[in-house]
Amino acid sequence: MTLFTGTSGQPKADRSAKRYDQVRAANTKRNRAASRAGRDIGELPPVADPGRRDLARVSFETFATGYMPMTFKLPWSDDHRDVIGRIEAATLTGGLFAFAMPRGSGKTSLVIAAAVWALLYGHRDFVVIVGADENHARRMLDAIVLELETNDALLADFPEVCVALRALERIHQRARGQIHAGQPTRIVRTANELVLPTIAGSTASGATVRVTGITGHLRGMTAKRADGSTFRPSLVLIDDPQTDEVAGSPTQVSNRLEIMTGAILGLAGPGQNIAGLCTVTVIRPHDLADQLLDRDAHPEWQGKRTRLVYQWPDREDLWQQYAELRRDGLRSGVGVGAATEFYEDRRDQMDAGARVGWDARHNPDELSALHHAYNLRIDRGEPAFQAEYQNEPVRPTLTVAGLDREQLAKRSIPLRRGIMPNAHSTLTAAIDIQERLLFWSVASWGGGYSGHLLAYGTDPEQPGENFTAASAKRTLADLHPGGFEATLTAGLSKLVEMLLGREWPREDGTTARIEQLVVDANWGQSTQTVREFCRRHSSSAIILPSHGRGIGPTSRPIHEGKKKPGERIGPGWKIGMVSGQRGLLFDANHWKSFLAARLNTTVGDPGAVTFHQAEHHMLLDHLTSEQPIAVTARGRTVDEWKLLPGRENHLLDCCVMATVAASAAGISGVGAEASPERHRRRVKVPKAGTQRKTIAVKRAEW
Repeated sequence: MTLFTGTSGQPKADRSAKRYDQVRAANTKRNRAASRAGRDIGELPPVADPGRRDLARVSFETFATGYMPMTFKLPWSDDHRDVIGRIEAATLTGGLFAFAMPRGSGKTSLVIAAAVWALLYGHRDFVVIVGADENHARRMLDAIVLELETNDALLADFPEVCVALRALERIHQRARGQIHAGQPTRIVRTANELVLPTIAGSTASGATVRVTGITGHLRGMTAKRADGSTFRPSLVLIDDPQTDEVAGSPTQVSNRLEIMTGAILGLAGPGQNIAGLCTVTVIRPHDLADQLLDRDAHPEWQGKRTRLVYQWPDREDLWQQYAELRRDGLRSGVGVGAATEFYEDRRDQMDAGARVGWDARHNPDELSALHHAYNLRIDRGEPAFQAEYQNEPVRPTLTVAGLDREQLAKRSIPLRRGIMPNAHSTLTAAIDIQERLLFWSVASWGGGYSGHLLAYGTDPEQPGENFTAASAKRTLADLHPGGFEATLTAGLSKLVEMLLGREWPREDGTTARIEQLVVDANWGQSTQTVREFCRRHSSSAIILPSHGRGIGPTSRPIHEGKKKPGERIGPGWKIGMVSGQRGLLFDANHWKSFLAARLNTTVGDPGAVTFHQAEHHMLLDHLTSEQPIAVTARGRTVDEWKLLPGRENHLLDCCVMATVAASAAGISGVGAEASPERHRRRVKVPKAGTQRKTIAVKRAEW
């Protein structure tokens, strides 16, 4: 039986299948064409104003004024023009620029505008935005994208970038399929990255922006162009890299400074001249911003600090009356009209002698920039105003005085090196570990925690005192060849034998031996070697590996908490298991403040610490190498000690450890025995000739 056939001679089923295939192919072609049309951004319009675009190419001020008038509405101040010029120079030729401006002066807007300018003209093809955290940096990236998507002036003159971005309609998944003139634009938009479209002839083709927090992954950033070539970051924008918490912590400040001077500036490839712009707000003295703006400490950043008011007016008495009127009006709810009228009537007198940073900065209901500044000062309070608008934060009151070199030089008493005062009963010693040599100190202690530094030095000894740990001419490796562990162990053995294997004389000829020796176990790769040395030494009963920790106001003091079996606890220290081995753990901040108080006590008074007779140039350098800063959190204030740039503190650490060791050996700050627990040790006292008799000396334990 045959199927019915029509005039064509083909079976009906075959003709139906063929028509179906034709319809499906037509639909597919039509859909593909529609999809392609939807993905293709089409022919780009010509540049609307080539003259405007060319003028702004090498003038950042022209670009900001001409293309972002809604962001920069007010006339520029002299400070703005100076900052703009420095941003321009850094972006075009490379270099670093850090600047602090009063809150609300537009410093973040300026660096966002600088990023847009650098990307569109091809001045910089890989921009990295670094914020205090990743979310902060993402908000800056969002601001850049928003400018490119919504700014009609940029759309008119940079269609090769803005048309492609607008075509996404904020649906980022469309980026992968976008094409122009038959070629993929390779545009990318994610939460952490923007890659501008690759368009033939565009100076911004493939330009990349990435974001990260300052403590995030910074090393090894690279990007690829459409031709397969690799490029690395060429412009870094760092916006307010510290928070209030960071500014109050010398340790976090130091860590972030290291990141900024190391990882961030190392983003560029070999031979590349990176550009870096950093906006900062000075929150505390010696915080990250304060240090970065210090041209002596960080000249590479060319820091600039601007203020809302450079010179306050002569008639402060009139402004005090104004302040009272303003506060009264706000408290009563009647408003500030009376205060404003008071200023308006006496404006010539109240403005005399003043110099403000930005004349145009004031609100519509204010008469001048000075009027605005005083309102901020009155309403926000002096500390906030000085920090946020003057970039000169009020220096906090220190709970302990820092150490002054000139005053320390007067603490020598007429005792030769190595001689112990008669009034002192206890000897302690400390060793600070460095890679090339060991620093050490020996101190004696008496009632009321009076102390005397009777000897200190380095091993190996160095010619003169003009050296650092890194520049030492005679090193441990010179005396004890071998691997690091063997060299350190041999050096420690020799030094400990010198310290413990002798009797230290008093003024009256009697002698004493060191009762407690602590050895720094915090130094990098030496930790385990030091622990093993202390554990295995024949005098291990009086040798302890030492671990100093900077305890801040938010951390629990070391001596608080439940005492574990076998532990001994004293003020700011604990002897017990530290990382699996017995050792001394102490609060470095607490004990530096404790020692500083004794070094500031008048010589002759109870609790004063003195030095043996010498010049002590290097000792004074080390003792004055750190600055205490009062930090308050959760209702608790502590001094956090911060190492000053370019200084060494190894002998300071030795003196601090020897001071803690005295407490562990039973010395009390009030001159009394601290615990009923005692043991007796024997020291020899010379008699006539060479005969000696033995006496017992009581020693208290915490």
